[in-house]
Amino acid sequence: MVQDLPFNRNNFFSDDLPLLRRKQSAYEIEDSPGLRRIHWQLGDTVIISTFYTRIDQACFLWGIISAIIFFTAQFALIDWSTQAILWSVLTLAGTIVMVERSYVWRTVEPISQVVSAWARLMTLGIVITDLSIFLGWGQVLASLCAMWLVLNAIGYFYSSWKMRSRAFSLMGLMHLAGIAVLPYVGVWQFVVTGVLIGFSALLLAELQWDSHDICAHLLVQSSN
Repeated sequence: MVQDLPFNRNNFFSDDLPLLRRKQSAYEIEDSPGLRRIHWQLGDTVIISTFYTRIDQACFLWGIISAIIFFTAQFALIDWSTQAILWSVLTLAGTIVMVERSYVWRTVEPISQVVSAWARLMTLGIVITDLSIFLGWGQVLASLCAMWLVLNAIGYFYSSWKMRSRAFSLMGLMHLAGIAVLPYVGVWQFVVTGVLIGFSALLLAELQWDSHDICAHLLVQSSN
């Protein structure tokens, strides 16, 4: 049976939490399956102390995959047909890992809806990309960067609406702003797109967004 997360939807417009902030210490958060902790300490000096939830790990992976895909396209390290296959494999792998990482919350809304939406968006993107390459759709090929920024913006806005997070809205706006910037960066569109998509995902993995206790609920849910 699908469960709803117990949080106040009116919190979306509340400024009681910053959009993004540093995470707690690695050992100030409840243990749960899939949680990864990093704590490096030299004597009494803590060098780094953080953690990565299943959601963080999925975001981190998407950030790396995005960088690989768009930097490969920018510098034409391999031909376009091979790139299409590589993009498909990497995107499929990222989607599978995202679903696997979130499987423990498959009956919890809105997490399952958000994961499903992202999986559909990424699948749609890779299908259009592959068709444009193999069928020679010139106009689509010329707009691949803008298309992927739009798909990511849609994903972030949907996530923001379902999870009531202003941080995700900010990411969506950043992607739309990226579309406006593309005409001014000349031949560097793929690098700019890869940096923007990858940086946004890594930022969400490294920092704590305004979850309004959603993440705390998920940690409890996953440990039951």
